[in-house]
Amino acid sequence: MAILSAINGILLISADNKKNSPYKSSSSPLLQSKFFGNPLIKTLPELPSIGRKSVPSAGPRNEVEQDSKEEVGKQPASLSLDDVNPVGLGRKSRQVFDEVWRKFSELGQLSRTPRNDEDYESVLVGGPMCDFTIPGAADTTVLVVGVTSRVGRILVRKLMLRGYKVKALVRKDDPETLELLPRSVKIVVGDVGEPSTVKTAVEGCNKVIYCATARSNITGDLNRVNHLGVYNLSKAFQDYNHKLAQMRAGRSSKSKLLIAKFNRPEALEGWEVQQGTYFTDLVSSNYDGGMDAKFEFTETGNAVFSGYVFTRGGYVELAKKLSLPLGLTLDRYEGLLFSIGGDGKGYIVILEAGPSGDTSQSKLYFARFTTRVGFGRFRIPFSAFRPVKSEDPPLDPFLVHTLRVRFEPRKQKSTVSAKQAVQDTSSFKMILEYIKALPSGQETDFVLVSCTGSGIEPSTREKVLKAKQAGEKTLRISGLGYTIIRPGPLLEEPGGQHALVFDQGNRITQGISCADVADICVKALHDSTARNKSFDVCYEYVAEQGQGLYELVAHLPDKSNNYLTPALSVLEKNT
Repeated sequence: MAILSAINGILLISADNKKNSPYKSSSSPLLQSKFFGNPLIKTLPELPSIGRKSVPSAGPRNEVEQDSKEEVGKQPASLSLDDVNPVGLGRKSRQVFDEVWRKFSELGQLSRTPRNDEDYESVLVGGPMCDFTIPGAADTTVLVVGVTSRVGRILVRKLMLRGYKVKALVRKDDPETLELLPRSVKIVVGDVGEPSTVKTAVEGCNKVIYCATARSNITGDLNRVNHLGVYNLSKAFQDYNHKLAQMRAGRSSKSKLLIAKFNRPEALEGWEVQQGTYFTDLVSSNYDGGMDAKFEFTETGNAVFSGYVFTRGGYVELAKKLSLPLGLTLDRYEGLLFSIGGDGKGYIVILEAGPSGDTSQSKLYFARFTTRVGFGRFRIPFSAFRPVKSEDPPLDPFLVHTLRVRFEPRKQKSTVSAKQAVQDTSSFKMILEYIKALPSGQETDFVLVSCTGSGIEPSTREKVLKAKQAGEKTLRISGLGYTIIRPGPLLEEPGGQHALVFDQGNRITQGISCADVADICVKALHDSTARNKSFDVCYEYVAEQGQGLYELVAHLPDKSNNYLTPALSVLEKNT
């Protein structure tokens, strides 16, 4: 009956507008009753006027039409083939469908109209869009920094459409800013450059998406937003998680584990300086200058590991047997973080794993890193460690019991610096500040929207990239699970219209829709393959001759199409 009522309503609309229709009964023999020769079609039975009064008129009525309307209310309607004109009905069907599709497409585009809270709840809870919600989203509060940016405006609506609670950090709560945001968004006024306001913003949040952009290309403004802002947000978010853990009388899953902190002379106890050689050269040993090293706490308050190695095939190392807090093992962590004042030389971190009671069964695993002149933090994931003997199994962090930091001259590269002509590859000096273990996890805690540098004016590209890269590095060493997205030039167009290219190596040059970037941010929140990964993304294109093939992943504007997992599964982690 519902279907018959709907059809009857459409027929009545056609009857009301048949005078304005360009398709008359005499215009085509196909529309004349005599053409069919079927008595059932030639004379249609009279149908009751179902819901006629609720059907709106298609246009203004004249006096004749008003009189006709009164007569129709008294007499049953008589329908002919003109009233069921297939061309007219098809046009009306397409108009209705186009209007519905236009409304639906606007969900992924920019909009300056605030959404009514009651209408929004009716859409999400039991409404036609309830299938878009993500399980667990209702219990997740996402802090969005940069809601007025091109990506941020779309991102907020995508998050709310999927059921997330959204909190926005804005510099000003003026009417122009509030007009860009739905009313259900919780507004926090603050500045990413001010740690005090950032602490208030992260309270009650489970995840952070940072898509803020500097308003100018002044170096100070770039560093404040792209570097200092990321540092303040990541630190405040870590501190907030530590506070929650203390309230639960436990330890935050996002906390780093302190292995050693060299801030006083007593901290050097247990560390031993050792020497050795990979091989013995009896001839050259008569002429080499030997090797020596020391580890001391200086008057300036620094723990310095220094020395020289002139013996061919020789090395020196700093070693200690680890003593972790009761109940904690390294298999709960993802890697090591070193804070070091370097000299530009390369070093080797060696982990000894095996039964702690029988060191004869221990196996050695190594990973290399290169310092720079001055202080810096170096992140070495456990996945980067390789066995010294190729037949040994991969590293099991649970069995690690000894840590070594080794220097050997044979792998050093001679470099020229501004202060000295050629750096000596046989001597070294390293200042150790601390060694920590980075926590592991399944999901991303902090999503950062950076850039590839493509599309930026050459005069400012270097400044912008330098600030962006400093912010990325700050996030990597924070201990939070991160996802760094580097989109190509942003385009103001609907998303889901092109295949996407996910790549690593700063090789892409094409643009991408702001809506697609926002969708990637949302999908990365609960995708385990996105944790601790940095990647470039743009529209699909044909690579230049001689360039390697890219990982192309096509996706459609479909809520059930999980294109991010296969795209990121082939990319390197801890990048």
